[in-house]
Amino acid sequence: MTNNVGPRAVFGVIVPSTNTVVEHDYWTAGVTGIAYRAGSMHIPNPVMGGDEDFQALLGQIRASIDTAVRDVLTAEPDRLVMGMSAETFWGGVAGNAAFEQRLRDRSGLPVTTGASSCRAALTELGCRRIAVFSPYQPIADKEVGRFFTEAGFDVTAITGLRCPTAMAIARVPAQRLDEVVASLDGPDVDAVVQVGTNLSFVAQADRLEAELNKPVIAINAATLWHALREHGLSDQVTGCGRLLREH
Repeated sequence: MTNNVGPRAVFGVIVPSTNTVVEHDYWTAGVTGIAYRAGSMHIPNPVMGGDEDFQALLGQIRASIDTAVRDVLTAEPDRLVMGMSAETFWGGVAGNAAFEQRLRDRSGLPVTTGASSCRAALTELGCRRIAVFSPYQPIADKEVGRFFTEAGFDVTAITGLRCPTAMAIARVPAQRLDEVVASLDGPDVDAVVQVGTNLSFVAQADRLEAELNKPVIAINAATLWHALREHGLSDQVTGCGRLLREH
């Protein structure tokens, strides 16, 4: 339900308690008349140094997401936006669809996820051959690759940064991300896609698109774009990549 600070829409944003980037990216985009209310998933043990740790982290997300949704619904939002990405890719296309349906059933609201947003963005931009990078461990990168492959994209490479904790994701230097993108890019790559919502990359992706002359999709820009467009809002935003600027 709209209000004085969100006269056009209020988005409920579900984030891990360790995440400091999603809300920053959304507010920085400066979409007039849109307000955000975060619901936080408690992550008491943010270690993700290996596959077992990463699975345990997902367990914490799954155990706390209902509470986060419950809390955010008290602000009467118009839409739920998942400000976390790994879980939305898990189980491929069918897993994402089931995840979205569970959230719609719990909330009674339309739902935006990172996986669906990236899929829609790549389709909108006419990209088929993609390279992907994440802050994840191999077990999660496998699921990301599975989703994109099942969605009809040709994944040329996936690079995981293997961040040791959930908080370390937000501390990856911009230079490191430049290096990763350079290593993934090539004449056979239509677009580079970044996943992992606590990785600060929106403004950097905008710069890299100009340098590489091809789409570089930051997942936080993709989810904001998808939420706006699915909500019937056509605002064009500068500084966040061609997706929000031109589509």
